[in-house]
Amino acid sequence: MPRARKGAARTKSRRRILRSARGYWGTKHRHKQQAKVALIRAGQFAYRDRRDRKRTFRRLWITRITAACRMRGSRYSRFMNGLQRAGILLNRKMLSEIAIADPVTFDALVGVAEENTTAAPQKQK
Repeated sequence: MPRARKGAARTKSRRRILRSARGYWGTKHRHKQQAKVALIRAGQFAYRDRRDRKRTFRRLWITRITAACRMRGSRYSRFMNGLQRAGILLNRKMLSEIAIADPVTFDALVGVAEENTTAAPQKQK
């Protein structure tokens, strides 16, 4: 009986790995083992960066809102606190878009926030 070899399965495995590693530099797109290592590493970076992207965008939105608030003589923390007290439930992404695309509406939001922000309590004599 002839010896059975993994010809078709091995070729299929190699083809699948190398197809996934297309565009990689050097031996990482030519050799199965190097490609396999590169794919594992790429998967780890992709997993991490999908979460990191959310953080990065939130930072961008907060920076935009802060700049828009400062142009109107307010502060980011007082603005967000005032909106929360007023019951306006807009997320930071929408607030940053409003600040860019519709400054008149953002002016109105800053006004509402300033009305609903409480000042520091004064001492009683």
